[in-house]
Amino acid sequence: MMVGGSEEMESKVALLRNLVERKDSNAKDLDDSTLKRFLRARDLDVDRASNFLLKHLSWRRENIPKGFISESEIQNEIAQKKIFSQGFDKNGRPIAVLFGCRHNPSNRDLNEFKRFAAYILEKLCSRMQGKEEKFTIIADLKGWGYSNCDIRAYIAALDILQNNYPERLGKLLLLHVPYLFMKAWKIICPFIDKNTKSKIIFVEDKNKMTTLLEDIDESQLPEQYGGRLKLVPIEES
Repeated sequence: MMVGGSEEMESKVALLRNLVERKDSNAKDLDDSTLKRFLRARDLDVDRASNFLLKHLSWRRENIPKGFISESEIQNEIAQKKIFSQGFDKNGRPIAVLFGCRHNPSNRDLNEFKRFAAYILEKLCSRMQGKEEKFTIIADLKGWGYSNCDIRAYIAALDILQNNYPERLGKLLLLHVPYLFMKAWKIICPFIDKNTKSKIIFVEDKNKMTTLLEDIDESQLPEQYGGRLKLVPIEES
């Protein structure tokens, strides 16, 4: 991805701020790091970044009007106990662990699921420390089957991530990927932009520990993967 020098970036941040603040007063609350993320996600093109950011602000007003999503709005999703968050990788990024086999599409409400996806991303961002801007996700697909497959939900989550949390995903590590999942992957893949796709790693079972330990110290790795941390439900993180 194109990255400009600091002077060029600061100049473009000023231009972007001027553009978006004229069209949306909520933009005044955005810090420079947020503007830089939206600029990087559009290869430093100020006009494209402006349109991108204005759409995000509109989305946020509609979907997170209170500034946060409460657990009472996503009770069905939380009850499935499918995502946890604890520890930090070697870059200081907060880690989430997702269990694909616990997702139940049969009683899934798509709007609630979208709120849940935004809730997860907000939670992970709130755990970032210092200047860190990214998070790492371990998606464990052990036991995943047709009964867990939910293309509409996957595409909806991708849309929220790519269009409202640009430059937030540091790495997505897919573990225990069954053959069946690759059929779903072929459908999902066209909806993934090249930047997001470059951060998705299919981990071979035989290299699982080696790959995980490249990014995550044993002290920060969940017990399920040979580490020392207990899983913490996302709502308690």
